Amino acid sequence: MTYIPISPTEREAMLAAIGVKKVEDLFKDVPAKHRFPKLDLPPALTEMEAAASLEGWASGNETTRDLVSFLGAGAYNHYIPAAVDHILRRGEFYTAYTPYQPEISQGTLQAIFEYQSLVAALTGMEVSNASHYDGATAVAESVNLAYANFRGKRTKVVISPTVHPQYRATLRTYTQGMGLELAGDDSQADLEAGPEAIASLVDDNTALVVVQYPDFFGRIHDYTQLVVTAHARGALVCVAANPTALALLKTPGAMGADIVVGEGQPLGIPLSFGGPYLGFFTTRKQYIHKMAGRLVGETVDNRGQRAYVLTLTAREQHIKRERATSNICTNQGLMALASAVYLALLGQAGLRQVAELCYHKAHYAAERLGKIPGFGLCFSSPYFHEFSLCCPRPVEEVNAHLLEHGILGGYDLGRDYPALKDHMLLAFTEMNSRDEIDYLVEVLSEVSHD
Repeated sequence: MTYIPISPTEREAMLAAIGVKKVEDLFKDVPAKHRFPKLDLPPALTEMEAAASLEGWASGNETTRDLVSFLGAGAYNHYIPAAVDHILRRGEFYTAYTPYQPEISQGTLQAIFEYQSLVAALTGMEVSNASHYDGATAVAESVNLAYANFRGKRTKVVISPTVHPQYRATLRTYTQGMGLELAGDDSQADLEAGPEAIASLVDDNTALVVVQYPDFFGRIHDYTQLVVTAHARGALVCVAANPTALALLKTPGAMGADIVVGEGQPLGIPLSFGGPYLGFFTTRKQYIHKMAGRLVGETVDNRGQRAYVLTLTAREQHIKRERATSNICTNQGLMALASAVYLALLGQAGLRQVAELCYHKAHYAAERLGKIPGFGLCFSSPYFHEFSLCCPRPVEEVNAHLLEHGILGGYDLGRDYPALKDHMLLAFTEMNSRDEIDYLVEVLSEVSHD
């Protein structure tokens, strides 16, 4: 059912104010045969009937509450403190959109400011925008920044094949028609090669180098030398980072990165069947005017009190227009608030504890799984909380067997990387107990004996 908050009297007053007698008159410019088509809709339901029907459909879904999950590949099952959702549901914040009369929305602006400050500290960068839609669009916006920084004179972007396949797909979509060359975007490349393979692709026409940290396979690389090499050729470097890992590992900022982006879902945002999520975007102050989206700053009002303002709002609709860096300027306000609350609740020590739990649980699992006949780790590089597991059978079959035992298995890497057929990507978080990991080992042992 639909709730319409406007009373008939109010509706009549609004129509009278614009000189229209009835609502139907508003559609007079639409051809008559298309105005009010007859829709093949089912009979109307009461609110109680509709709720029961929706609950029935929803009960057909299995979630991480019903299954033991070892699936990651960019979205992770972390514990979210109850206070996060409690604050999100407050009326002052319960909107996903960005303020259009910003300075009267001091609470919303402060929430964004705190989010920006926390994300900048986490990545080791100087400035953060108010967020993007997700990690994939944040990666794509880094290319827009680099392209604008060089005024279109550099037309090559080098991207590692170990960047998330969906990020690379989004980047290809964004750059259609821009005349850019995407080098390195090859799923059949040598996946054992380190950052030096990407460095060899950088030349004087390169605007940006994009890598992932840890990479899509969970491996950890120090990109410091790659950054030095790229900077020597005048190019910028973007690192797409897992924010949880940054609590434990060297920050991209310390490596000299120019832009650090990523998927903010691990920071207090539920899996939610794929969204809404959050794309974080940080950079150095010298590139701030080329950064897409919004930036909230702190100031003092005429009474000497702390206040928040939209310091930069390069919205193409009414300022830069065709000269804008990007046509995306909306931020994920509600999701940014969730991340800010999550980070504030955990603090530096708490977030590091989460990262350490993820790290140690993954390494315990790898040690156990590596002893099962037919299974083994695909790569020897250091890893964070994900690793690639070689399987004796097709991943689809292995996952079907796991699902029969109430386990949500890993991501089938053969879908995106032909060389990794029969390889799955497994993820481990603080939510996976030792007993659950032992149970995974037990069930996978059955696969090797079948």
